Amino acid sequence: MKKIQIKLNSICLPLFVGITILLSGCSDDYLNPKPLSFYEPGATFTTESGLMAAMAISDRHLKLYYAHDHNEMLPIGTEYIFSDLGLPAATDKTGMLDNVASLMTPTNLSSSSLNDLGKVNSIWYFWKETYTGILNANTILTYVDGVEGLDEATKNAYKGRAYFHRSFRYLSLIFQFGDVPLITKVTDVPKQNYYSTKRDAILEMLVENMEFAVEWVPDQKDMNLIGMVNKGACRMLLAKCYLALGEYEKAKEQTDILINQSGYSLMTTPFGTFNDGGEPETWPITRNVIWDLHRAENKLISANREVIMGIPNRGAEAESFVKMLTMRIMYPFLFNSAVQTKDGKQALLNLRRNHNDYNSKYDYMRAFGRGIATYRPSYFQNHTLWYVNNVLDEGDLRHSSEAGNWVRMEDYRVNNKASSEFGKPITLFDDNGKLLCSDTIRRWFDVPHYIFYLDDPVNEENISGSDGLRGATDGGIADWYLYRLAEAYLLRAEAKFYMNPNDATIKDDLNVIRQRAQCSQLYEGPVTIGDIMNERARELYFEEWRNVELKRVSLCLARSGKPDEWGNTYDLDTFDKQSGTDSEGGSYWYQRVTKCGMYNKGETIQIVATKSSLNFVIDKKNMYWPIYNASITANNKGELSQNYGYDGYNPDVFKWDNWEDAVADEDKTE
Repeated sequence: MKKIQIKLNSICLPLFVGITILLSGCSDDYLNPKPLSFYEPGATFTTESGLMAAMAISDRHLKLYYAHDHNEMLPIGTEYIFSDLGLPAATDKTGMLDNVASLMTPTNLSSSSLNDLGKVNSIWYFWKETYTGILNANTILTYVDGVEGLDEATKNAYKGRAYFHRSFRYLSLIFQFGDVPLITKVTDVPKQNYYSTKRDAILEMLVENMEFAVEWVPDQKDMNLIGMVNKGACRMLLAKCYLALGEYEKAKEQTDILINQSGYSLMTTPFGTFNDGGEPETWPITRNVIWDLHRAENKLISANREVIMGIPNRGAEAESFVKMLTMRIMYPFLFNSAVQTKDGKQALLNLRRNHNDYNSKYDYMRAFGRGIATYRPSYFQNHTLWYVNNVLDEGDLRHSSEAGNWVRMEDYRVNNKASSEFGKPITLFDDNGKLLCSDTIRRWFDVPHYIFYLDDPVNEENISGSDGLRGATDGGIADWYLYRLAEAYLLRAEAKFYMNPNDATIKDDLNVIRQRAQCSQLYEGPVTIGDIMNERARELYFEEWRNVELKRVSLCLARSGKPDEWGNTYDLDTFDKQSGTDSEGGSYWYQRVTKCGMYNKGETIQIVATKSSLNFVIDKKNMYWPIYNASITANNKGELSQNYGYDGYNPDVFKWDNWEDAVADEDKTE
């Protein structure tokens, strides 16, 4: 029996060699893929258990985009620092990507580790992990027809789910990295003569694959397991593919079916288990639907009629799950002397529950986490975003400190009894205007607490532990959303906008979400694409891949010819092939990250930190991340395309302009 050797290379694309993963049956161990030296595909994939194991790995790997086994980073954070909603904030890292325009090059982005801690990004991780996910899907597609005993409907359901996994990853790749190699097969010999395939050619393949998936993958109501790909998830992904190709009517049709015919509904009242937030004496929660909707214990329960597809990540088998360290990585870094009181004392202390002077009214570390702020939200995400009709919406539960969903800096009270300010709100300046926070990038911003608070029952019971008796101060093992019905409304609004910006029903799709959040301000007149993207930001923070979605919308605006909220229109041939840091031109993505986000403000920020001088600059050419030089050189019998504006760019390099030819070429190794 033929054996295929696995060759793992931390520098090159895994797709350049014939690799796969040994999958043994359907035990819990398959949830942790462990690359081995050899495998026997003929034996592994002759039974349905082998297919189930491969599918389980594909499902499991979705969570690794949001959480990964590291205590300083979350991969999804990289999507937000390349958007209007966030910035890198780990100012103890000298290589932090503040000046993206000069620092992001094909050779400067290290691929020595999956998460690049030195530069506080996971760009390499997305490149490697996404092609790993494509490989896993291709493994299923390669062997499913050879499994005996399965009827055609069952085989097609497996194929449809594999198409979902592959299409989800390719849709992300083409908006992160542009034109990329199209890989649809598992090869048994190394292939080093790939060429890139054009974006639209890949999109055409994705549409064909996802139409098949929508036909054959069952609805969740007809499945026994939660967390597997279902028909609703396939419709969501197909709608996004249709939008990207300009098939707006077809996209609307898919969202109409999701909203009106699939049994889903927005959750409008509290439901499920009420989590009191860890320390209600410090931070009381007034129970509300937004809080309940985002509790890990409620995301995948049957009572939640809004979830279309979730990512299971809770249970007793600890090694099968990964921690979502949101309370460590996404909250401000506060518990040291960098934040002071007006009388010069440390404002916030780590209170230990076994100390005699412990006061549960001021246990902010347990209530909000021991933040280190690897990433931070933009000023826009914290403040400007919440204005609708030029009015700050005081009723929006997603921005409500009164309900307990949102934590503002002034909500912290000085908990150092040595200070005369004890019990008073912490302040950024003293009475004479002196700055009391040494690093306003990393240590002073508000937080959507309802999203990032995650309990940790094991550590919560640790009263006598050695590390501050913290409780749930890092985050926990938590289920996460991939798709919710709320996004279907937002995608439908977007499709309507491209079809007819004056459609009076566009505002209704936004307002139904706002009404659920008890907003006092509703959209009244014509809705802009900016209104739609703002509502996505309010509703889908840390669910959507914000960078990818902004770039997908950039393509849609260029293809449709419709204007953005500032009246700009975009040329399909040039919107992603411009450079410069001036305010004119570029893509819609560029306009959002500079006009709404914190890039290109023309000032250098001085802070007291390792990286003491910050200048957040981004270039129009950064629309796409560079293709790694190491991956290009490893493909030494072909030529991959480098993206516009980066060293190695060649507009004349050959690219496949239809996916069928790219697939046919996969069998050629010379």
